[in-house]
Amino acid sequence: MVEGEWPYNPRDMAVTDSERALTRARGIDRGRLETRRLREELKSLRTGVMCALNMLLDLKDLRTGLHATRLAEWAVRVGENLGVDELELRDIEAASLLHDIGKIGLPDSILLKPGKLTPEEYAITKKHPEYGWAILRSIPGFERTSLLVLHHHERYDGRGYPAGLAGQDIPLGSRIVAIVDSFDAMLSSRAYRDALPVEEAVRRLTADTGTQFDPRIAPLFIDLARAQLPELLDGADDLPVGLAKILP
Repeated sequence: MVEGEWPYNPRDMAVTDSERALTRARGIDRGRLETRRLREELKSLRTGVMCALNMLLDLKDLRTGLHATRLAEWAVRVGENLGVDELELRDIEAASLLHDIGKIGLPDSILLKPGKLTPEEYAITKKHPEYGWAILRSIPGFERTSLLVLHHHERYDGRGYPAGLAGQDIPLGSRIVAIVDSFDAMLSSRAYRDALPVEEAVRRLTADTGTQFDPRIAPLFIDLARAQLPELLDGADDLPVGLAKILP
């Protein structure tokens, strides 16, 4: 090789702007794929956590877990009709599924009592939203859901528990869960009372609108219930007794 000469042109080794752009694009694509993968993993983990906690409810009291699954479908439909965004809708669905998770902290003697609760027992039962909040707030990604669970027994007039919140101070998701939870409970049999017919449950829900229930959400839910309950419960093995009496 002649001194001062190179077997290549150093300029040929320079990285061109187009190559740099291509490298950046590939890096961005890899980053997007990694972000997408992590999102899918988080979504799968969240679903797994909800399923596991709901199974705990089933083990504690079978009716509670099935009741929660039904509530989630109703609550999501209400949220969709209210124009709730996807993120908040996800939290509402989770709160509907897990609103009673705090009941795993209640004694079986109270939770499974085949009769009406004493005032002292009822006071203990009223702690379950706080127990649920304490459980869920410790799980990453369930912080907002835990607040909806904490307040799902508040009343629109401020006479609920545990915080005595009123009106719009109650989280929207909690107001939705309160309505669908009460309606489903009225349609289900309890050890101390029979299930109510649908029309009687609707009448009571309407009578308590503006005091116990949000006056904007309750009528919307009633309209959805009348139109969609047969569809939502089609083929279910755990129909509330109040519905089983009227559905074919």
